[in-house]
Amino acid sequence: MSSETAISVRGVGKTFRVGASQARATTLGELLYQKLRSPFARRGRDVRFEALRDVSFEARRGEMLGIVGRNGAGKSTLLKILSQITPPTRGEIDLRGRVGALLEVGTGFHPELTGRENIYLNGSILGMSRRDIERKFDSIVDFAETEQFLDTPVKRYSSGMFVRLAFAVAAHLQPDILIVDEVLAVGDLAFQRKCMGKMESAAHEGKTVILVSHNMAAISQLCTRALLIDGGSVVADDSAVAVVARYLRQMGSAESEITVSGRQHDEDFGGSAKLRVIGFSCPTLAEGGFAFRWREPLVFDMRFDVLAPIRNAVIGLAVQTADGVELFGSHQIDQPGAMRDFEPGEYTCRISIENPLRAGNYTFSIGGEHGVGKAPLFLVRDAFRFDVHELSADERPYPRHVGGVVNVETRWQFGAALHA
Repeated sequence: MSSETAISVRGVGKTFRVGASQARATTLGELLYQKLRSPFARRGRDVRFEALRDVSFEARRGEMLGIVGRNGAGKSTLLKILSQITPPTRGEIDLRGRVGALLEVGTGFHPELTGRENIYLNGSILGMSRRDIERKFDSIVDFAETEQFLDTPVKRYSSGMFVRLAFAVAAHLQPDILIVDEVLAVGDLAFQRKCMGKMESAAHEGKTVILVSHNMAAISQLCTRALLIDGGSVVADDSAVAVVARYLRQMGSAESEITVSGRQHDEDFGGSAKLRVIGFSCPTLAEGGFAFRWREPLVFDMRFDVLAPIRNAVIGLAVQTADGVELFGSHQIDQPGAMRDFEPGEYTCRISIENPLRAGNYTFSIGGEHGVGKAPLFLVRDAFRFDVHELSADERPYPRHVGGVVNVETRWQFGAALHA
């Protein structure tokens, strides 16, 4: 284990016993429960479940390592072992430095205690001295944005408030290794960004960050490397972009065409036109899923039938963030000379957009109208979802810390000031 290695995992496995023989009843209630349950129980039989199988990897100081995989793949079990909450059945783990973990909402919090009291309680559980907690108290509260609820029992907190306070305490522990589970998904977008910034800062300070998330854009943007876990084993250990692409392909998210007829989200308004098929393609489709990069073209194809003449028809699309905020839209009438009248027949349409989006999760909707602001022809919301991956440091034309969701091309001109 080199001096730069913060985590070393060698041949780790974890086996759970499921359906083991019942313990002897010690109360009348337990005895009655066992008697009622016994017709359905498999008595005297041990069933073993392997949650992890021969997991090995290392993480360096200052590295942000992502872990992805399906639900039930073994991610949470691995994090609990790394956090020393549960021991491995076999294998070895070496951890260099203090570990701070945020795995489940409310771990180390008492619902009857106030936010103030739980900061001291949770900080102590995580290994902070009372002096450390007092020194960092105001910073924790500012980060969590819970000042006005400090003296309220946390059982009255919303899940978002709970997460903000829990993450703030864990982050201010200043651990050498910070482990964060999908629990951040409970927080709002603004707080998620704040947490991501905190994790990035920790990595820049030489801390090691382990992040488990189903947000592939967050994994691609924050992590330089990722592990894909499937069936309790590490099946991929590569750059974050490569692992995310493989995971998307594994999850079957690269379906390039949908048949609109009968789709749950399709709104068919009847009459003049019937939308039949929408296709979606991108240059990186073959590498696993709809994973774009800046300036790669977003290409949409659709086929539709016109049943009766349509005059001044308008077809448009809108691109939204994953939480439904519309970013931009386009219509065929934006292009000079675009066809606006349709006679009965079968038609195809291709729409190409030079991708202006920064790393994130997005979706697009498509629809048609009889005219600008007139009766609708069809509408399909959230037709496809797609990710945009962060560019490498050599590729991106902007600093990584720049905010926003789109890249716009601008020209800056400087000249000497003229004085009278």
